Amino acid sequence: MSAAQQTPAPPTATGGAAALRALLARPVPAVMGILNVTPDSFSDGGDFLSPERAREHAARMIADGADIIDIGAESTRPYGSTPVSAAQELQRLRPVLAAVAALGTPVSIDSMKAEVAAWALDNGASIANDVWGLQRDPGMADVVAARGAPVIVMHNRDDADPAIDIVADINAFFERSLAIAARAGIAEANILLDPGIGFGKTPQQSMITLARLDAFAHFGLPVLVGASRKRFISTVSPSEPKERIGGSIAAHLIAVHNGARIIRAHDVAETAQALQVAHAITTSIEDNR
Repeated sequence: MSAAQQTPAPPTATGGAAALRALLARPVPAVMGILNVTPDSFSDGGDFLSPERAREHAARMIADGADIIDIGAESTRPYGSTPVSAAQELQRLRPVLAAVAALGTPVSIDSMKAEVAAWALDNGASIANDVWGLQRDPGMADVVAARGAPVIVMHNRDDADPAIDIVADINAFFERSLAIAARAGIAEANILLDPGIGFGKTPQQSMITLARLDAFAHFGLPVLVGASRKRFISTVSPSEPKERIGGSIAAHLIAVHNGARIIRAHDVAETAQALQVAHAITTSIEDNR
């Protein structure tokens, strides 16, 4: 392992596991607020590039009900994103991460690079969010294991293939990721699964994945879903990304009904309200049976 991988687990990373367990134990699913410090993210690229605006937006999302802030410094949108180096990613993160972490809400680092995840987990982040499920950077699993941090394992593909059984593909991908995690020594209790809505999938496959989310329950791991403002919504109801709040909430309520425990969203206040009301309605039905 590299020196970065061998760094002892700092309190922020190890504390992330306890904080996450507490969130998952609540009856209402947790909300992960999206903070993109990028110029080219599909929905809000360039909106929060300055450290001041990034911190203000994180504070607003927390006030609106975000339980986790997910910071990304490289756009991972499936179409038209520009890959950046680890140095560029870190340059965007350094002025932002400490200030956001100081707000007191758990922070996840949305990166597919082990070097970036290592730095972030040592400097305020407490959760790793890997959009390639430990399968793109061979050092990622060791970084996570060395710090005792929770990791979100997301399904991805280089290209969408409408001919495949997408649910079977996701299951096979997760099996490979979990094998990598086990070899690295990542505790199973620290793993969450994300089926990667919109990533390597046709719009129809994204909707199938949401409808069949319970097909991943056999892993016995919490599921996170991020359908916020995704392109598949526009195939049903033509709209620009910031006009897809209704479709995002509909997709997320379906996801929760089918087992999701964390929802990753741009529109935190609306999402948190929807989750709370849906839970209250469901509970009132159960209480009166």
